[in-house]
Amino acid sequence: MTVGYAEWLGVLNQLAGTKGLGELGAANAYAGTKGLGLLAALNVKAGTTGLGLDKVCNVIAGTTGLGFLAALNHQAGNAAP
Repeated sequence: MTVGYAEWLGVLNQLAGTKGLGELGAANAYAGTKGLGLLAALNVKAGTTGLGLDKVCNVIAGTTGLGFLAALNHQAGNAAP
């Protein structure tokens, strides 16, 4: 992962409306699921199946061509890095 893990966790928790959860906990909280892996939870949130991280995050954000963190930051309303 080329971005800081803390930044990734921060945006996942922001979108989920949680604080301090790990990657899987925040992704599941955001998706309204329990016990799924990261991609499975995000695909549920997006209403898709089998998409990779960049693509599923772009579907969630309604964007194209962004990296996963940029897409979710866009979804969260955060300024572009």
